[in-house]
Amino acid sequence: MTDVADPGPPAARVSEPDDVALMAEAVAVAEGVRGLTAPNPWVGAVLVAGPGPANDRYGVGGRERFVGATAPPGGPHAEVEALTRAGARARGGTLVVTLEPCAHHGRTPPCTEAIVAAGVRRVVVGMVDPDPLVQGRGIQALRAAGVEVVVGVGRDQVAEQLAPYVTHRRTGRPWVVLKLAATLDGRIAAPDGSSRWITGPEARADVHRLRATSDAVLVGAGTVRADDPSLTVRLPPDDPNYRDDASQPRRIVLGRAPAGAAVLPATELSGDLGVVLDRLGAEGVVQLLVEGGAHVAGDFHRQGLVDTYVLYLAPALLGGDDGQALFAGPGARSMADAWRGTVRSVTTLGSDIRVVVTPAG
Repeated sequence: MTDVADPGPPAARVSEPDDVALMAEAVAVAEGVRGLTAPNPWVGAVLVAGPGPANDRYGVGGRERFVGATAPPGGPHAEVEALTRAGARARGGTLVVTLEPCAHHGRTPPCTEAIVAAGVRRVVVGMVDPDPLVQGRGIQALRAAGVEVVVGVGRDQVAEQLAPYVTHRRTGRPWVVLKLAATLDGRIAAPDGSSRWITGPEARADVHRLRATSDAVLVGAGTVRADDPSLTVRLPPDDPNYRDDASQPRRIVLGRAPAGAAVLPATELSGDLGVVLDRLGAEGVVQLLVEGGAHVAGDFHRQGLVDTYVLYLAPALLGGDDGQALFAGPGARSMADAWRGTVRSVTTLGSDIRVVVTPAG
């Protein structure tokens, strides 16, 4: 599957100075609903009002701005949300949106029809939608209606944000994030099995935010028996990633959870991990957070199923070889066979650090 081969004539690809700043704002708006829109992508839109005396004193370019983010399935898409807030002030305006507007009937009518009906003069698109139902059709529909369309502003930033969505649309499987918390000598549990708490409160709060941006959280039944985790997002109401009971991520257990476990109710699955991912993807899980334990982490790693590794490292040492290593099971036999990745970020969280790594290439 490829993007549209030709996004339009050269004149239609020229961006204006404010486009990059507006796209960055749209990306930030989209991030606020990440984890709430699956199987739809989390999209942000910023609409700059059309020219007119009432709009000369606001925002970028002297005009008022209206933002929108994609609602949960069945609700309005980001573009329609921004248009609704703008009302008549959308006429003659510019709409900046992270992902190509849809041109087909799904749970909601086509966004392109709403954009044209509102009289928007210009649309700035971050990236073409890889979904075969869209994939350039939205851009073509807008241009056919006489709307100027600019494609590719902030594309790298948008593509990074929507990487899980792109993977889901292209493979049918969720984007897999493997989270591990370890001591500096690479142990996720002491010899007696204890693992609470390796990291400090700042790192643990960050894990809750990682859960909040995922559609489902998966652990093995062994971790459920050993630690009895609830796998819920527990953040204060004033946190941007706060989740109430109705918006918690799904909880997935590989194997059988014991009666009365805190993780229940949960989906219990077993068998080939590829089949598990196929099922979860078909059920609308776009991003899956795998939280362990060591056997589950090792299986996902060895089968090449991890898209992002998130390691929380604490300044603690168990000081021996009898604690639980990051991965259980056989590893590489030589340094020549070692898995190599790319460090994407290193962040200090209290006294701990978070390292985000993706497969090389």
